Amino acid sequence: MAFPQWAITLAIVLAAAVALIRRRRGWTVLNLPPGPRPWPIIGNLNLIGSLPFRSLHDLSKKYGPLMSLRFGSFPVVVGSSVSMAKFFLKTHDISFASRPQTAAGEYTTYNYSDITWSPYGPYWRQARKICLLELFSAKRLDSYEYIRVEEVRALNRALFAAASSASPVLLKDHLSTVSLSVITRMVLGKKYFDPTVESAIVSPEEFKEMIDELFLLNGVMNIGDSIPWLNFLDLQGYIGRMKKLSRKFDRFLEHVLDEHNERRRREGTEFVAKDMVDVLLQLADDPNLEVKLERHGVKAFTQDIIAGGTDTSAVSLEWAFSELLRRPEVFEKASEELDHVVGRGRWVEERDIPSLPYIQAIVKETMRLHPVAPLLIPRISREQTTVDGYNIPAGTRVLVSVWAIGRDPTVWDHPEEFRPERFEGRTLDVKGHDYELLPFGAGRRMCPGYNLGLKVIQLSLANLVHGFRWNLPAGMKAEELSMEEIFGLSTPKKEPLLVVVEPKLPVHLY
Repeated sequence: MAFPQWAITLAIVLAAAVALIRRRRGWTVLNLPPGPRPWPIIGNLNLIGSLPFRSLHDLSKKYGPLMSLRFGSFPVVVGSSVSMAKFFLKTHDISFASRPQTAAGEYTTYNYSDITWSPYGPYWRQARKICLLELFSAKRLDSYEYIRVEEVRALNRALFAAASSASPVLLKDHLSTVSLSVITRMVLGKKYFDPTVESAIVSPEEFKEMIDELFLLNGVMNIGDSIPWLNFLDLQGYIGRMKKLSRKFDRFLEHVLDEHNERRRREGTEFVAKDMVDVLLQLADDPNLEVKLERHGVKAFTQDIIAGGTDTSAVSLEWAFSELLRRPEVFEKASEELDHVVGRGRWVEERDIPSLPYIQAIVKETMRLHPVAPLLIPRISREQTTVDGYNIPAGTRVLVSVWAIGRDPTVWDHPEEFRPERFEGRTLDVKGHDYELLPFGAGRRMCPGYNLGLKVIQLSLANLVHGFRWNLPAGMKAEELSMEEIFGLSTPKKEPLLVVVEPKLPVHLY
């Protein structure tokens, strides 16, 4: 089909104008990393499926471990190797320490007032300092050990009661309950979800739904984030859901802060901080802070910590048991280690964990195959950088695929297999030092609560393996167990795990 003369003339004029503007402004042609040719307007969004980390992994097999794409109006680079992870998260960490602006950051975190989505700058640096020195210090986490122990024991009792019926148990419900109970007692000072007390303004089930919705909406690919001029249309309905969710959380958090401030007023000079909200409210009154911590900032921090501490632990544990049920020999080996180190006369304690290397290996292997955040949380380049001769312009969105790194055959033998033995005799950890294994990220934007997450996951896993025999529902084979995911800020199982549990310790321990 021939183009009309006017269209050809217009194209020539536009091309000449662009060339002239580039010459006058001193623009240079950038050597971008390889990647698929983008379409007009949508860029490469047509190549991204419902599980973006899998789509990007498939693309990286064709274009390499450093790949360039466009999501609508914005340039994106994806790093899918250990060397690229080091480049973005270590070598040039400060160049990529900021976050892109998204609808989720605006509408679900009090306009980027939380720790996760706040841009790099004085406010975020202060937030990170508060997390490291005040909220998640080793001393503070140790002081809350009794809470973790009590809630894991409560989990054991709940499963013991459920076992009496011999009916299948929806494991995620129990795991979410223990994670939520631990984190709310540490952060808020008590459980706000007990329907028998006056302060319960939301049920446990409703709050778990709120957490799930928060993680989903913070990970979805909202069209308006990539094509801003379409944002007002809210084509997928995500922004409406974000606003509705934000109102629910704000109602709850306002109630929490009011109760805490009332206790501070009532106790006066006798007041002693008992939980993380108390600490945050004291810091909000500190005139020496570089950036004043406003009330909405306290709410954003509190929501961040509760959500992160609840969902990630439960998701990781559900994946761990899904893998263990497919590998009975791994289950048996873990049970033998626990019997040898702990014995059948007591429950596992946190002090036992360093003496349980196989339990630790199971946690690491779970996080390798099923990282909670398979693409980490997006970063954005603050300045132009160069890697391997390729240019990465300022303003480029950056994704690090720890999911792809965990499946890299040059790093891992038989990467698709669940084999905790691969960590035996190796010093690899998940604390951001070894770039082969980065479930919590690395560098400045690493998850500040990773130590708490590890404590809850390891203690829960060890006790559940130690205290129960586990089976799939009658008639279900291990190979029939679904291992499909749902993508969001975290990546839970698409089909929740149903299990049949049987106590194996002396009855008086339950």
